[in-house]
Amino acid sequence: MGRGRVELKRIENKINRQVTFSKRRNGLLKKAYELSVLCDAEVALIVFSSRGKLYEFGSAGISKTLERYQRCCFTPQDNSVERETQNWYHEVTKLKAKYEALQRTQRHLLGEDLGPLSVKELQNLEKQLEGALATARQRKTQIMIEQMEDLRKKERQLSDLNKQLKFKLEAEGQSLKTIQGLWNSGATAGSSNFLMHPNHPNPMDCDPEPILQIGYHPYVQAESSSVPRTMAAETNFIQGWVL
Repeated sequence: MGRGRVELKRIENKINRQVTFSKRRNGLLKKAYELSVLCDAEVALIVFSSRGKLYEFGSAGISKTLERYQRCCFTPQDNSVERETQNWYHEVTKLKAKYEALQRTQRHLLGEDLGPLSVKELQNLEKQLEGALATARQRKTQIMIEQMEDLRKKERQLSDLNKQLKFKLEAEGQSLKTIQGLWNSGATAGSSNFLMHPNHPNPMDCDPEPILQIGYHPYVQAESSSVPRTMAAETNFIQGWVL
């Protein structure tokens, strides 16, 4: 005949209750230990008796397990903030290590702190410097070629502009010569017409004696007079008033 099912209720007998507590407590602690060993689980067990006595078991330590339990029991928002903080901390750590590595590499490229480097590292550094030097020379050559092409293009533009200005000056000079020829031909024709006009008197043939005489009668000198013509003309005015 098998063992009957035990009814789960509070044991009224104080002694029986204490004996049952001790047996089941030891069995519970044993099961917690076996679970932690067999399944590699982190187990924490806390038991308080009816008298207030503490019984505990922790496979990784009660305090550590409780801290982990508190972190897991936070709200999702707080947990996400904590994870984000940890991620930022790891990112800062990585960036700091990368920055220090770049500083060391820069010092090595400048020829500083080469003492701790091995022969292989020095060879790698030499290859890097040679590659950087070849790249710099190639880039310099490319820039010089581009500048030469730009200068040649500007030279061709200036040459074309010079030719255009030369053609323009030649055209203006030809126009100026044409205008000057027309002007000279017109001036020659006008002077010839002025000289050959029949009714125009010669200005060089004018009578040197005064024509208009006011206030006296003209004095006519006899042909037999010994006074020169010019002197008579000069004294004509005086003699007329004297008469």
